[in-house]
Amino acid sequence: MVVEAKDWRKRLIASAILAGLVFGGLGAGLALGLFGTSAEQTVEIGGPFTLTDQTGARLTDADLRGKPFTVFFGFTHCPEVCPTTLWEMSEALKALGPDADKLRVLFVSVDPTRDTPDVLSRYIRSFDNRIVGLTGSEAEIAAVGKAYRAYWEKVPTEDGDYTMNHTASIFMMDADGRFVGTIAYEEQADVRLAKLQRLIAGS
Repeated sequence: MVVEAKDWRKRLIASAILAGLVFGGLGAGLALGLFGTSAEQTVEIGGPFTLTDQTGARLTDADLRGKPFTVFFGFTHCPEVCPTTLWEMSEALKALGPDADKLRVLFVSVDPTRDTPDVLSRYIRSFDNRIVGLTGSEAEIAAVGKAYRAYWEKVPTEDGDYTMNHTASIFMMDADGRFVGTIAYEEQADVRLAKLQRLIAGS
């Protein structure tokens, strides 16, 4: 059983990394002036949404206007990708210093059945308290996932429970809610920080 669990974990991570590479390549191809390219954006990423944060308050895309923000899709039962990504973003916020207050970091659950606001609140406490956890109804989560071209899939496990395969990239949005690029899963810390600094400076 231990070997099987490890194999399952490897398959889950590989799937998430693959999704991250796909979306990372997409982000690189679509990035505009922030990354010094004049390429014309051909795919719309982002859009209106209404979700519920870990305090139970409603948050919309309109509430985010005026500050750049990042969006990461995951779930609290995630064994590797989500805690790693949230820890890395927590470290990035520390490294940004005072500039961290110019950025919003969003964690959108793709498992709203289990990830209630209370569950998200307890989970987020393990990371930087500036990270905003978001959940909602199945329909609300599906709508925001479609807007951001995010992928996820429920996968049954042998013990009768389930896990989720999901996009592992972080979407970067400017102060007007426009997509400008991605941060790949386990991207080098200095590259991640430089991308966030450029995101803040360009907004």
